[in-house]
Amino acid sequence: YMNTYGMHSIHGRAPAIATGLATSRRDLSVWVVTGDGDALSIGGNHLIHALRRNVNLKILLFNNRIYGLTKGQYSPTSELGKITKSTPMGSLDAPFNPVSLALGAEASFVARTVDSDRKHLTEVLRQASEHNGTALVEIYQNCNIFNDGAFEVLKDNEQAKEAVIRLEHGQPIRFGAENEKGVVRDPATGDLQVVTVTPENEARILVHDAHAATPTTAFALSRLADPDTLHQTPIGVFRSVDRPVYDTLMADQLETAVERYGKGDLGQLLTGNDTWTVVG
Repeated sequence: YMNTYGMHSIHGRAPAIATGLATSRRDLSVWVVTGDGDALSIGGNHLIHALRRNVNLKILLFNNRIYGLTKGQYSPTSELGKITKSTPMGSLDAPFNPVSLALGAEASFVARTVDSDRKHLTEVLRQASEHNGTALVEIYQNCNIFNDGAFEVLKDNEQAKEAVIRLEHGQPIRFGAENEKGVVRDPATGDLQVVTVTPENEARILVHDAHAATPTTAFALSRLADPDTLHQTPIGVFRSVDRPVYDTLMADQLETAVERYGKGDLGQLLTGNDTWTVVG
């Protein structure tokens, strides 16, 4: 049981409203529940600025790669060529990768998980809740009405052995039914690639570092998944780093202002020198 309170905000504007709440009520644990449609389309600007500011809130982005609430239009994460009610001849839009987008916005905590993997989902949410700053968790969620089976390759136990790359901090990035595949960096291009592990290349297998100072490798990992087939999709915490938190910085700034100038008078501010009284 949870003793909590929830509210509905304006479509796409949840991060903006949550920012106001988190900065004014620092005693609260503030969570945003959003989707791929409102978070990345109408609310895309609010999302990236909440991430770059590092406000102390948690954003759960449920991604079903479709507009489910408004009955089946393509969304910013729908794959190229997706046939929907609003794209009867196939979508022409290249889809967003939410994890890549969050990393590019300098998010201090970025993760991905799958709704039906309860154990993994629980662990990722636990880590997000303990993070000080903005935590974005992309959650792959099936829409059985308008986009059924979108993540079947990741949910089917047999297919998932070959398709899912589970990221664990401090552990080699390996996967496969026999743990026979691994991720290495191409010495020529610097890009990441999947190889079959052999005695000759085993030392090259990357060890996942979620706390790396730069997001370079985390971003490269986010690009491994094919947007159409979802094969070789990393899940887990891509990045978790300490960065100054907006709420704390703002509180410190307000405290300094009071010490330096004293408490302000809101009424005087609103009726300052540039006001007039109309009589007659």
